[in-house]
Amino acid sequence: MRFITPLLFLFSVNFALANQAKVTQYLLLQTSYGDITIGLYEEDSPLTCANFLRYVDSGRYQGTVFHRVSGHVIQGGGFDKQYQAIETFPTIKNEATNGLKNLNGTLAMARFTDKDSADSQFYINLDDNAHLDHRNDTNLGFGYAVFGVVVDGFDVIAEIQKVPVGSIEYIGDEVPAYPVILQQVKKLGTSVTKP
Repeated sequence: MRFITPLLFLFSVNFALANQAKVTQYLLLQTSYGDITIGLYEEDSPLTCANFLRYVDSGRYQGTVFHRVSGHVIQGGGFDKQYQAIETFPTIKNEATNGLKNLNGTLAMARFTDKDSADSQFYINLDDNAHLDHRNDTNLGFGYAVFGVVVDGFDVIAEIQKVPVGSIEYIGDEVPAYPVILQQVKKLGTSVTKP
C-alpha cells in the first residue's frame, strides 16, 4: 500500500513556480472527466521521466484508473478498470534528491516502503505537500520524486476531486465510487498552443 496523508486542496496561481524547473515536453492525459495537460522535467528527473514515458509508449496507462482521490492528491497508473494491478517494468532509482518540491500542481511517483520502489503509479499534488519531499536518506524520509507539472486542466482535476470515495481492501479507503479512467496518454511535443 502506498500512503500519503490527506490535506486540504487549494489551487494557487503560482502553484509550482518555486521549483523553477524547465519543461522539456508536454503530454495530454485524456480522462473520463476531461483532458489534463502536463509538462515533464526531463533535465531534473531523467530516470523518472524515462520510466513514465516507457509506460506511455507501451500503452500500459491506457484504460487504467485513478484509484485514489484524496484532499491532497489524485493517484493512478497502477490498476486497470477491474482494479487489477497492471504489468509493471522494473522499479527505478528514486530521484527525490533532485531539489524539486511536491508543490500544488506537480506530478510525482508513488512508491512502496523501500525508497527505490517506484514503478508505474504516479500522483498529482493538490496542495503544497512538504512532508512528501526529501528530508533524509532513510526509506521513510527519502521522499517522492517530482518529475512534472500540470499546465492545463485544473477544472478537470477539480471535478475528479468531487467524486465520492469508498474502499477496496487491497487498495485503500479513497477509491472513487465511480471509475475515473485514464483513457490514454498522448505526446504533444515540446510546446503547447491554446486554441
